[in-house]
Order: sequence, then structure tokens, then C-alpha cells
Amino acid sequence: MKVKNLILSAVLAFSSLSASAALPSVPLQNLDGDAVNAATLGTEGKPVIVSFFATWCKPCMRELAAIEQVYDDWQDETGVELVAVSIDKAQDADKVRSLVASHDWPYTVLLDSNSELARGVGVQAVPHVLVIDGAGNVVYSHSGYHDGAETELYEHVKGAAKE
Repeated sequence: MKVKNLILSAVLAFSSLSASAALPSVPLQNLDGDAVNAATLGTEGKPVIVSFFATWCKPCMRELAAIEQVYDDWQDETGVELVAVSIDKAQDADKVRSLVASHDWPYTVLLDSNSELARGVGVQAVPHVLVIDGAGNVVYSHSGYHDGAETELYEHVKGAAKE
């Protein structure tokens, strides 16, 4: 029984350490081809949602559409910014641009065509969201999407906004 408790304590300690880590310094590109360093996301005093997606991922599209419905309210209440990070390959950048244009998303969209950032933060599948507090620390990480999951996500955003 003590070994189980020790293992559980170690897992919880590791989880809390990794959940408060900053994003790694990884070069990304915005849709105009300008460089953006991932480590700068969430360092301006307001929370940031980083949503990893792919053009072929149906749950990703549902999640981003659901958040879009409440995004203005979330921004008014917390100042949150959503940064959608595509893990599509470099040769599919035009598909990403077309998708973003067709949805007219109000989000910042970045390209992680080598999945360097995704690997750096442990993303194994999309959709995957992170909540970054205003100091640039990852305070929440979640994989997958089901209808209504944005409500739980927003609770974490509000918590990050208070920090």
C-alpha cells in the first residue's frame, strides 16, 4: 500500500511540475509567413488558449467552432486570446489558410508544420488544448474533445486570469 502511495505522489508531483512549465522556445510561422517564438505566448499578463488542430481533424473543427460561439464573451470577461496551432505539414499550409478563411476565425493561427512545439509540450493527438497564464506558464492541458468540453476549458481560463 505504501508503494502505491509513493508512486501516486511521484506522479502527482511530476504532473504539477509539468503543468506549470513554460512553453519551449520553438519557431512557428503565422499565416503571413512571419516568425513567432512559441515561448512568447501568454507572457503579456493575460491568459492564452493554445489549441492544436489539423485540417483533417473533425473534433478539432467542432471544438474551434464551439469556442468561436462564446469567444467574444470569454475575451470580455478574461482578456483571453486563442492561438490555434496547425500541425499540418508544410506542403498543406495553403489548406490551412483556406480553412481559416472559410471559417473567418477571430483567432491567431500559427503553423507548427514539423510538430516541434506539439512534441515539446507532449501533444500526442489532436485536438489538444493548453491554457497558459499571463506569466507564460502552462496551467492546464487536455487532449480530445466532446460537445460541451469548452465549459470546463473556460473554468481553467478564468482560473488563469485570476493568477
